[in-house]
Amino acid sequence: MPESTPGAARHELSITRVFDAPRDLVFQAWTDPRHLAAWWGPRGFVAPSVDMDVSPGGRWRTCIRPEDGGDEYWCSGQYREVTPPERLVFTFAWEEPPGTRGDDTVVTVSFADLGGKTEMTFHQAAFDSVAVRDEHESGWVECFDDLAIHLAETRAKGDPA
Repeated sequence: MPESTPGAARHELSITRVFDAPRDLVFQAWTDPRHLAAWWGPRGFVAPSVDMDVSPGGRWRTCIRPEDGGDEYWCSGQYREVTPPERLVFTFAWEEPPGTRGDDTVVTVSFADLGGKTEMTFHQAAFDSVAVRDEHESGWVECFDDLAIHLAETRAKGDPA
């Protein structure tokens, strides 16, 4: 079960999760489009488009949509820090409508090696309201559930990355 806390400020989100996978693989799940497409989006969504330039100043953009079709939702941002396999910092904003960016938040993801397992600490700030933060929390928790499944499937196939 993930540990979720609102952080020091009411408009921040922190989630800590331990994955039964090596740190290099968990980091790659965040930085390789093939991996990211397998888990990005809340339950019942797919990511049909993932574009990433994982380097400081590089941009990323993804699209999610319901598995059974329907509206597409785009989000994008820019990488501020990329320190393999320890840390990622990037901006995140929904495009509303596509091509027009909403307000940026900053996402920091840290990866700690626990001897074959990985503790991931996710932090996102600052949100306009507690309600928006809570919507993001539920979506991220579902994403991280899918990430755990993807990591297990990847390891079962013997695919190191």
